[in-house]
Amino acid sequence: MLKLFEQCPACGGPLIITEIQCANCHLTMQGEFKPGLFSTLSDDQLTFVRAFLRVRGNLSEMEKVLGVSYPTIRNKLDEINQALERAEKLPDPAPAASDARSAILLKVATGELDAAQALEQLKALGAG
Repeated sequence: MLKLFEQCPACGGPLIITEIQCANCHLTMQGEFKPGLFSTLSDDQLTFVRAFLRVRGNLSEMEKVLGVSYPTIRNKLDEINQALERAEKLPDPAPAASDARSAILLKVATGELDAAQALEQLKALGAG
């Protein structure tokens, strides 16, 4: 089976999936469907994401599994994040909100903070 095209091969325009079919019963559905976010990643990027999930995000383990350096892994993560942001057309992950609480939540959404760190910062805001 072919990987989905990301854009029209003739003009470069966006593509809309208009028909899908069940591989089992052959039920066919027509409409306008959006491809999944990760379908925009290359095979190499998907392999990296699978490895990353297998080692539960442990970058030291990623170094061992892939046989590459820490900076190479960080660069690959940045590349994948950029690809996903382009696919989602997300705004720049730099905090745009002046509200401190919104900035903390944005950092959680972009992976700069984990939930425990965010909770501590939110508690500190409440005490201040």
